[in-house]
Amino acid sequence: MIDPRVKSAIGHWAARFVANGVVLTDFEEVTASLTSWDDWCAAWCARGAVHEALGREALQSGHMLSAGEHLQRAGVYYHFAKFLFVHDAAQSKAAHGKAIECRTLALPHLSPPGERVTIPYEGKHLYGILRKPKGVSRPPVMLMACGLDSTKEETDAYEQPFLARGIATLVFDGPGQGEGEYDFAIRGDYEVAVRAVVDFIETRADLDTGRIGMWGVSLGGYYAPRAAAYDRRIKACMALGGPYDFGVAWEGLPELTREAFRVRSRKATLDEAQRHAATLTLKDCASRIACPIYIMNGKLDRIVPWRDTERLAREVKGPVDLMLIDDGNHIANNRAYRWRSHSADWMAKRLGAG
Repeated sequence: MIDPRVKSAIGHWAARFVANGVVLTDFEEVTASLTSWDDWCAAWCARGAVHEALGREALQSGHMLSAGEHLQRAGVYYHFAKFLFVHDAAQSKAAHGKAIECRTLALPHLSPPGERVTIPYEGKHLYGILRKPKGVSRPPVMLMACGLDSTKEETDAYEQPFLARGIATLVFDGPGQGEGEYDFAIRGDYEVAVRAVVDFIETRADLDTGRIGMWGVSLGGYYAPRAAAYDRRIKACMALGGPYDFGVAWEGLPELTREAFRVRSRKATLDEAQRHAATLTLKDCASRIACPIYIMNGKLDRIVPWRDTERLAREVKGPVDLMLIDDGNHIANNRAYRWRSHSADWMAKRLGAG
């Protein structure tokens, strides 16, 4: 009998895995081999090691483009080994370390290349990846806020459409996310973290600090509009599959998601975590959002009700572009072709890129 947690992970996130860089055959083979959630992390690490070995072999042979491709893919596999595997902290952290290592090795060999950046924050640091489009002097830049279970090691497929349109991307791990989860708990007032990232951008002479956009996916689809409500330096915002009020959405969340939120919020019980989830809300700030905003989700989303997407669109103050995809799942990753290019065109127009 298959562990219901394995079935849940496959049922909710299969399209996302493939859309974000996992080879379909690998996904089918790895998931078919699993009956217990306890084996999830090790199985994905083993398949990630195959791609890592190809990348290291390419590095040794001087085939740098191939090395970047293989190592980038390996980082995604190690990320998915760890993504909601919170019940075994040691395994999770080891897989996460491999994800960071592989993407960091890949960065100089990607097209365009990337730079690992360190951002001062509350006496410690947040970490991100900055990539700049080729042939563009002082490009606009888009901040990228990941979700509850995503990190900067997963986002290459999300970055590419914007880079191709002349927009630099800065994806970062915020409080409770990726490298940020070891020093900081999830916080509802995520604008505090974004303020630190925007302050960092303003130290960079190679970026146009007057043209800053903000993008967020899943729980990041809450974080991005939350930040845009409080920081006027953000000139355009994208909210993809984000909850309006995480406390209200709590009961409908998958078991794996609720437990991951509990751990990354540093709460002892699910009841405490649910109370903390109620602090992640846009009800007092959606009307403050004055910059143009692009809001998208699929109507078949079983994690975040699509009505949340509609509600945010009704309440913002600034210009709104709302896209609801009738046959789309969470973040419409099963219909990524319907919105990824379209949203990149939208952001390019708002930031004067391309």
